[in-house]
Amino acid sequence: MSTTVIVVFIIITIGAGFAVYIGSSLGDSRSRARYEERLRLEKEVSEQRLLEVQNQQREALLEARDENAQFRAIMERENAERRTELQRQERRIQQKEENLERKIDALEQRERKISTKERSIEQIREEVEDLKHQQFTTLERLAQLTEEQAKEMLLSHIESQVRTEAAHRVRMIEEQTRDEADARAREIITLAIQRCASDQVAEAVVSVVPLPNDEMKGRIIGREGRNIRALESATGVDLIIDDTPEAVILSGFDPVRREVARIALTKLILDGRIHPARIEDVVAKARQEVDIVVREAGENAALEANVHGLQPELLKILGRLHFRTSYGQNVLAHSVEVSILAATMAHELGADVNVCKTAALLHVLGKAIDQEVEGPHAIVGGEVVRRFGKSPKIIHAMVAHHATETEPQSLEAAIVQAADAISAARPGARRETIDLYIKRLEALENIANSFTGVEKSFAIQAGREVRIIVKPEEVDEYTASRLASDIAHKIEESLDYPGQIKICVVRETRSVDYAR
Repeated sequence: MSTTVIVVFIIITIGAGFAVYIGSSLGDSRSRARYEERLRLEKEVSEQRLLEVQNQQREALLEARDENAQFRAIMERENAERRTELQRQERRIQQKEENLERKIDALEQRERKISTKERSIEQIREEVEDLKHQQFTTLERLAQLTEEQAKEMLLSHIESQVRTEAAHRVRMIEEQTRDEADARAREIITLAIQRCASDQVAEAVVSVVPLPNDEMKGRIIGREGRNIRALESATGVDLIIDDTPEAVILSGFDPVRREVARIALTKLILDGRIHPARIEDVVAKARQEVDIVVREAGENAALEANVHGLQPELLKILGRLHFRTSYGQNVLAHSVEVSILAATMAHELGADVNVCKTAALLHVLGKAIDQEVEGPHAIVGGEVVRRFGKSPKIIHAMVAHHATETEPQSLEAAIVQAADAISAARPGARRETIDLYIKRLEALENIANSFTGVEKSFAIQAGREVRIIVKPEEVDEYTASRLASDIAHKIEESLDYPGQIKICVVRETRSVDYAR
């Protein structure tokens, strides 16, 4: 306890006694003695407390001195330890400096040795270059070839060997890949075709209306041609009445209109009443019948292909393909067949079955309105389907089914393209005119004959195979494989054809001698 605290305590005690004294003086004289006695006792207590406080202060001073001495001893001991550690570190640093100096000396000696060796090596290199130049000069004189000529000969020889080896390996890889791919593709396509049994060739659209007799031609023409003009105006189809016995030919690009005209003319012939008013009435009824047939054909096609969710107007446009043919193949039947093939292949390959079968069913939808809208039928069909809110995947697969407007960017688009090719290329699916057939064969032979080393080429098996005879002295075994690949690529770039074409390169070497 500090001296200030003791003094404050004494002042408080004296003040308290003085206050008691003042209070007592106000009383009677008998309490004064008691007050003095009490004051004396309190004084003794205060003195006793003062002594105790002084004793405590002395003890605190002694303890502080002891603690100060201990702290000083600890600090001196720590300082001694630090001086010892610093001396140890100084010795370690000094040793490192000595080691560094020794290493620097060693490095300087090594650098001097390396410099000496480099000068020696440079001298040797100059001597080697001189010897090399002398050897090259001697070699050129002996071989009678310059360095560039020898290098060119060596590179040509190496290039020939590398090409031969590369062609050999490419042929092995192609054969292995082709075998595996053919086996898998054959399995998938066979399964798809087996599940889809269609007619070989669908009936063509009827464009000839039979007559009971030739007198009916005059009634169809009418007075001053008013009947035939009314019929052509109401149907949008041209009627050709010529020397063909008991027949009228209907000519028109729109197959639906041609069907309306056929039905209407057949009813007029059966009824016998042929005049402009009657013609308009019969044509209107025929148009209603055709609309019903179109709607039912679209609904049946969607049901057969197992495609759901198509709007009625879209089904009506699809049904118009019932009266359209392509190379003798009914377009609506072709669409259903492509849809079934695409769904089967999509299921086998793990693709989106709904996208494949819907896009395949609608892939030639543009042909139903190509008389009304200009442009490729794939683009036109895609725009129609887009207006009906179909997904971009379906639209892309439709537009890319010929790979002429755009390349397939999805597995579903590739499946629809393959299914369309299978349906069009299978035997008996389509008829081909003799002129187109001959032109296609000639084009195949001309492409093959345009390559160097080809002696003859023959398009056989209805254009499904091209057999090429090459000159053995110009085309070796490995070049023949590369030649077959080049011709196949050229045919793919130049021609449009269904299915695939086999390129067979034949190289024959004959050795002839005579025994005399």
